[in-house]
Amino acid sequence: MKLGDVIRPAKVERCGNRQLPVLSMTMHDGIVLQADRFKKAIASKDQSTYKVVKPGQLVVGFPIDEGVLYVQGYEFEGIMSPAYNVWDIDASLVNPLYLELALHSPQSMAFYRDKMRGTTARRRSLPAATLIELEIPAPSLLKQNEVVETLREIRDEAAGSKTMLNSFDELVKSRFVEMFGDPVRNEKGWETRALEDACKAIVDCPHWTPSYTTEDTGFMCIRTSIVKKNRIVWEDIEYIPKEEYFQRIQRKLPEKGDVIYTREGAILGIAAVINRDCNVALGQRCMLLSPEKAFCTPEFLSVAMNFDSFLGNALKGKSGSASPHINVGDIKAFKMIMPPIEQQDAFSEFFTQVDKLKFETQQAIDKLQMLYDSLAQEYFAI
Repeated sequence: MKLGDVIRPAKVERCGNRQLPVLSMTMHDGIVLQADRFKKAIASKDQSTYKVVKPGQLVVGFPIDEGVLYVQGYEFEGIMSPAYNVWDIDASLVNPLYLELALHSPQSMAFYRDKMRGTTARRRSLPAATLIELEIPAPSLLKQNEVVETLREIRDEAAGSKTMLNSFDELVKSRFVEMFGDPVRNEKGWETRALEDACKAIVDCPHWTPSYTTEDTGFMCIRTSIVKKNRIVWEDIEYIPKEEYFQRIQRKLPEKGDVIYTREGAILGIAAVINRDCNVALGQRCMLLSPEKAFCTPEFLSVAMNFDSFLGNALKGKSGSASPHINVGDIKAFKMIMPPIEQQDAFSEFFTQVDKLKFETQQAIDKLQMLYDSLAQEYFAI
């Protein structure tokens, strides 16, 4: 069936002077309550022109080729940006949840990319007349319900695994606090040492845009964007020419046991341990620390540097900057707590065991995602 067979433009209803909850559109989580999603209000103070969105209506945002279109799933009315288009769904022909899944299928996403108009990336749009020409499979409502339930079960299981994955980081941090306290406040009165004296090297990374090559001819490039949740996502690493790397930076190559620390950008202040032998180069916006075994372990150092108090200290006096960043000099001068190395070793052993569990959990999440993608490809093929 064509999308136009099951949806039609909704009658525009403005908020006016009513007090209705503000809803936001997110790329991955769909339509959510703005108050739950964001710490501060991002909607305009004047919400009188906001569109009222009823339960079960389809909201189409932009850029549509990133999947910014969802069904309003709450049991109450809310208001959304007047820039969004709202559609009524004929629930006698299609389960709204099935439709939402179909609109995010690989086939639909390819349709959006092919039909998009506009040159500005964040404002590219799809004319309504084109959108309603999208074709989606039209099984019986019973089959639609089965598809929804199957994919929901996979997503719920993946969500549970992701929650578990995040809890591992909290577990490690709690163990650190139990053993050593806060690394900045130093409630336990540990001896301290400047990181410059506790590390064999602390080096910055050059700003550059490498031309990526194959695994056989280049180094893996660890970029800021793949240091996530205090770990390195190795599968996303791309390769750069060896010659290009050495032309740009004549410094120690990263190796297993070193710590990467992001010094600017959207994920500022995240530390991760290089946990395997490899030939890697560092991308821009991060620095490399090589801890001296006699003073601190990489696991101890990375967790300490991931404390909010450490980031706050590193950014002290820079809050007014439009693009805050951390200088290598500030990190070198910071006096880190240095508990006895035997206690750090015990913590590192605990860290390693939890890291194994994180790896296994991530593998399970990846398998669930592969299953989800495979079934979505099968269910929504035309």
